Amino acid sequence: MAKEYRLKHLYSNLALVLTAFILGLSFVAQKAGMEYIGPFTFNTIRNFLGGLSLLPIIFIAKIYSAKKYSLPDEKMKDRYKLLAKGGIICGILFFLALSVHQYCMIYAPAGKAGFITAMYIIFVPLISVFFFKRKLKNNVKISVILAVIGLYFLCFNKGTAFQLCDLGLLVSSLLFTFHLFAVGYYSHRISSIKLSCVQFFTAGILSSIFMFFENVSIDIILDCAKPLIFAGVVVTGVAYTLQVYGQKNTPPVLASLILSLESVFAVLGGMVILGETLTVKEVIGCLVMITAIVLSQLRFSPAAMKRLKRINKKVQSQV
Repeated sequence: MAKEYRLKHLYSNLALVLTAFILGLSFVAQKAGMEYIGPFTFNTIRNFLGGLSLLPIIFIAKIYSAKKYSLPDEKMKDRYKLLAKGGIICGILFFLALSVHQYCMIYAPAGKAGFITAMYIIFVPLISVFFFKRKLKNNVKISVILAVIGLYFLCFNKGTAFQLCDLGLLVSSLLFTFHLFAVGYYSHRISSIKLSCVQFFTAGILSSIFMFFENVSIDIILDCAKPLIFAGVVVTGVAYTLQVYGQKNTPPVLASLILSLESVFAVLGGMVILGETLTVKEVIGCLVMITAIVLSQLRFSPAAMKRLKRINKKVQSQV
């Protein structure tokens, strides 16, 4: 039983790492798409593509599961109600977070945007402790502090003044935090793929309402077909579905830490794909963030935990 749980936990963590990897590489597609179309048009198409890409998988899974077992009608109705409720709630939060973030990305420098958006790694543990009364292990507390320091080194190469769009990015980070908790809650109760599918169609429908206020035409959409397909099928359909699956067996705080690797993969992706070079600060940031993720996954003996408590006190006194 313990071995089975550890395997599920490992698979969930790997799914979240893969999610962070895809999201990190998606930045290029987002920037390329935004050169042609507005943020709501981009989000509308990517969400509908993400939802449509999951329908064949749901159909095949339904045929396979029908052969194995079937539930009574009343239980099926309850399950569909829960799916609709969970998918709509997650979809609304996903739409709000994506819309605010996508709009602010027009005005904010990429590094600062990445740093502020990733502040959910602070919001998640704060909400977990103060609202859900969950206790955090000392290695997780230290991991959160290290992750913030790593993100700062990774994203801030030049200091810039605080702007109005920064407040918007902070709001989007908070919305992503609520989305992460909502996904964590419903992913334990209903199918990951079905939840993702309803979530994407909900976000797509809401985005389409505002899409018509932007300059939209078939020719413009076809011009950015490649980034749209990548963002819709790979990023939305695959990555965010992996996130739902990954959160089944991973606590929200650890999930947020792993997902923050998105910034690391974004920098490394820029180096490999776009031929960009890493500064010393970015290398330090990557190493510190990777250390934070590894530390968060370790289990310590009581003696080691006492040493971590002393380290934690020193770190907090210096920050």
